[in-house]
Amino acid sequence: MQLRYAMTGLVVALALAGCQRTAYDYNSSPNAGPAPLTAQPVPSVQGGQLPPVNNSQFPAAPASTAPMPGAQSGAMAANALDVTKESMVGSWRVNGSCDMFLTLTNLGSGSRGGTRGCVGELTAMGSWEVAGKQVLLKDRSGNQLGSVYKTADNRFEGQTSTGQQISLSR
Repeated sequence: MQLRYAMTGLVVALALAGCQRTAYDYNSSPNAGPAPLTAQPVPSVQGGQLPPVNNSQFPAAPASTAPMPGAQSGAMAANALDVTKESMVGSWRVNGSCDMFLTLTNLGSGSRGGTRGCVGELTAMGSWEVAGKQVLLKDRSGNQLGSVYKTADNRFEGQTSTGQQISLSR
């Protein structure tokens, strides 16, 4: 029994030894670390008018050689041929490098369509619709990606909303 009390006492003593405080008291040491920073005065805020801008110190903006989106659409619209939704259905070659497929299946306010092998904005094409003499190309959310006008039998010309030229042919 005595051994039992002795073992219990030893375990309690070891447990209490593990609870000894080992944190360092920085306030009791002469080298307690850096001294606190002293506050620095802050100048008062001033108000007033800025001097006028001298435009000669900035270079002139470069003239854009790319057509503005929609710039050609006015001329194309004036010379565009009539187009029907039924005449658009099927497969079209886009810019000679990828394919566009147009169906009569309803999708939102337009009809379902899509592309294969295209790059840029046309990869997001999901629907299309005829509006007057133009064909509107839209993404899956119904946002317009571009438009084309009929310029000849089985030929359409136009551009994306960012100005990329589009030609459809078959």
